[in-house]
Amino acid sequence: MKTEHTIHGVRAALRSAKKNSQSVAFVPTMGNLHRGHIELILEAKRRADFVVCSIFVNPTQFGANEDFATYPRTLERDGSLLADAGCDLVFIPDATEMYHDGRQQLTQVHVDGITEHLCGTSRPGHFSGVATVVTKLLNIITPDMAFFGEKDYQQLAVIRQMVQDLCLATNIIGVPTIRDTDGLALSSRNQYLTESQRAVAPHVYEALCRVRDGIQKDASQAEELCRAAHQSLEASGFVVDYLCLQSRELAAFDTQQSQAVVLVAAYLGKTRLIDNLVFDIRTTESTR
Repeated sequence: MKTEHTIHGVRAALRSAKKNSQSVAFVPTMGNLHRGHIELILEAKRRADFVVCSIFVNPTQFGANEDFATYPRTLERDGSLLADAGCDLVFIPDATEMYHDGRQQLTQVHVDGITEHLCGTSRPGHFSGVATVVTKLLNIITPDMAFFGEKDYQQLAVIRQMVQDLCLATNIIGVPTIRDTDGLALSSRNQYLTESQRAVAPHVYEALCRVRDGIQKDASQAEELCRAAHQSLEASGFVVDYLCLQSRELAAFDTQQSQAVVLVAAYLGKTRLIDNLVFDIRTTESTR
């Protein structure tokens, strides 16, 4: 596996792959890798000839009171995991390589509509930071395909919309959420949890499952089911940012749709956990 730290270097390293007509897959990350990230690399390996991963803790997607300064940096461990997974090239720029002043730039990418609720409400500017840095990375790497985890459901929707609107020649592929044995979605921020908080954290997924199961029995109870799940998490010690039901396109929920997604963001102590569950509104049994 080759490592590059500059835009010039990573483009030069990709020339031979592209010259030989190899398909290129890209996995952008902020490092502190876990099994979910490695599954993205493995899926990329299954679909492409040459796999690139970036590690960049992007300052523009962190708010003023968020954890940019303390976000875990584990480059040595990350490199070993990527090499073992068969990654061909890792791009590790610093902030001044990506932004002239190390943080901001005059041009920003903003996606209207789907960024204006859910995480967009509580994290203003977050999705503009994500959309801008992903656009830059896609322009640097110019991959045939790029892989993102479905745990960050709203982020994936934003990136898909952005790629479509800007006519970028990269196929965006979502990879299902990887969970621990107790259902907790894997996240780099899970390591912030104390032992007692880690024991409570799976309640997030359990709450989503209860909403799903209830709606599949009676979709007319959606509002009540979401309210009950919200109250259950609060009773378990969470501070719930939102727990709501949406269409798969992140529009208003409609019982006439065939599928829906229930999404949640909640704090457990200082750790913000997000998760979602996409499901058929009617099971085979409920439609007989």
